[in-house]
Amino acid sequence: MQHRWKLTIEYDGRPFSGWQRQAAGVPSVQAAIEAAIASFCQQNITIHVAGRTDAGVHARGQVAHFDLDYGNRDITGYDLAKALNAHLRNAPVVILDAEMVGDDFHARFGAVNKLYTFRLLNRPAPPAFERGLVWHVRRMLDVDAMRAGAAHLLGHHDFTTFRDTDCQAKSPMRTLDRLDIEATPCVAGPGQDILFHVEGRSFLHHQVRNMVGTLAMVGEGKWAPDQVREALEARDRRAGGPTAPPDGLYLVRIDY
Repeated sequence: MQHRWKLTIEYDGRPFSGWQRQAAGVPSVQAAIEAAIASFCQQNITIHVAGRTDAGVHARGQVAHFDLDYGNRDITGYDLAKALNAHLRNAPVVILDAEMVGDDFHARFGAVNKLYTFRLLNRPAPPAFERGLVWHVRRMLDVDAMRAGAAHLLGHHDFTTFRDTDCQAKSPMRTLDRLDIEATPCVAGPGQDILFHVEGRSFLHHQVRNMVGTLAMVGEGKWAPDQVREALEARDRRAGGPTAPPDGLYLVRIDY
């Protein structure tokens, strides 16, 4: 009997070319999980994801689904997650939860909200433990100025300025529901940990990284906060700031 399963997934994006399966020999998160499923149940299955992440981007709450025919045997979500994690033990990928869902569930098309968090380490010294897991910026950033710039991005806009030039989305119109910037002093030494919490139903390719890169320019004093509005209204990628590296970007939660 065939059942549809929803997986909640955590992964470190550093060793992968991204989520999407690519040519043979190119590591991807999708290929790693599909190989684990094949090893466990001897079936070649395609999994469908809520949102494809780029090379180097991480996830704490990615969601995917797949259909599994496990004969007449009963299997619980706990057993499935445990088995897949055993086959994934050599990869930085973990199945946090496996849940049987109805056939009408779709990881991508059923999503109504996504939360991304971008982590920025703002201090003179580079990270000793989290290289590849945060964006390190040495020059101290003005968080209040970045918050003022971020306010211009909230709402429903044409985000052409903040989409990758190769973005394949049919429309640049998106609604940004949340862009909060949280800053806390570093535990030791000078500096601050800065988190950008970004929520919306869907995002353009590189949209979050382009917004963070632009706001960092505001924080450095290279741009005034109002220039973020001017860049947005220009509807031209060349009017925006640089693309922040993938290191600090995490897909945290998807709501259905």
